[in-house]
Amino acid sequence: MTTRKGELSIKVTAVDLLSKALRPLPDKFHGLTDIDTRYRQRYADLIVNDEARRVFEVRHATIASFRRTLRERDYIEVETPVLHIEAGGAHARPFLTHHNTLDMPLFLRIALELHLKRLIVGGMERVFEIGRVFRNEGISTRHNPEFTMMESYQAFADHTDVMDLTEVLIRNAANDALGTTLVNIRGTECDLAKPWRRVRMIDLASEAVGENVHPSQSVDSLRAIAKKNSIHVEARWGSGRIIEEIFAEKSESTLIEPTFVTGHPVEISPLARVDRDDPFLTERFELFVGTHELANGFSELNDPIEQRERFAEEAKSKLAGNLEAGTIDEDYLRALEYGLPPTGGLGIGIDRLVMLLSGATSIKDVILFPTLRPEVFEQ
Repeated sequence: MTTRKGELSIKVTAVDLLSKALRPLPDKFHGLTDIDTRYRQRYADLIVNDEARRVFEVRHATIASFRRTLRERDYIEVETPVLHIEAGGAHARPFLTHHNTLDMPLFLRIALELHLKRLIVGGMERVFEIGRVFRNEGISTRHNPEFTMMESYQAFADHTDVMDLTEVLIRNAANDALGTTLVNIRGTECDLAKPWRRVRMIDLASEAVGENVHPSQSVDSLRAIAKKNSIHVEARWGSGRIIEEIFAEKSESTLIEPTFVTGHPVEISPLARVDRDDPFLTERFELFVGTHELANGFSELNDPIEQRERFAEEAKSKLAGNLEAGTIDEDYLRALEYGLPPTGGLGIGIDRLVMLLSGATSIKDVILFPTLRPEVFEQ
């Protein structure tokens, strides 16, 4: 109806109560601004904050884009177990649970990797999974104990093929979610359509400290370099781990535009194939954008004898006090003994990618219900 003053309005003839709303909505003008309340009461956040809904629309479009791009390249989407007998495929502390009927301990998965590579052994030559993984570690603007990973594996590919795929996946996701490949990274406009830089970790670390570093060097010499540059190292670390720490402390903060950091030392890459030109390095990369790691990939180690040796080193490290080190996964080694073809593997953190594309500054902004301390309710 139109009121006497010409305002369009509704003339009510009957009302049916469909649901009780006992709480008033947040102030319409100011919206819901308290950060803790936004994360704890996401339902209220979504009601009043258009930006919150936009972020999760970007997330949906990103995941849908990944599925479309991989489907076009003949990848098959699969689902693998969340409960693992061995916590492997990454360096992380797992969550432990217990199966009552079988009376056995189980771990929530820390990665998707080892089961997906079993499928490559079985002849499924292009597979991927988008799923939750769980790591019993700290909470920060970049870390949540449960988060979403996309992992893909392709037979008869190597780390260079995987880097190419990574560029395509993220570029397509930006186009599908935003309608453009231009993103704002810490105040700098970056075009994801431009070719991405590729540079070795040892070269970045060497440049940062002003002298050459290489995992073939003695632990003592690298420890001295670290000390000279005020970088703390643990006594149990080998040469490769020290180089990684030098890189993390001195180089990561400079990587604003998309950069593939390649050639990781063998010590810190237990599942990656040794570089065909340097036995101290691996054919591995990590993608950094805006100083944050978004992806990790490599040419997969497919020699079961060498893999057993790497697992044994991991087990020793665990006994020495490294709670993030892995153990010996006998079933995975048995799978490798049937023959894993040369394979390129990729893992992309969906949450951090959505942060990049949406402009969010905290991982809690892109997870609908992030992990928080328990709330105390008044009785």
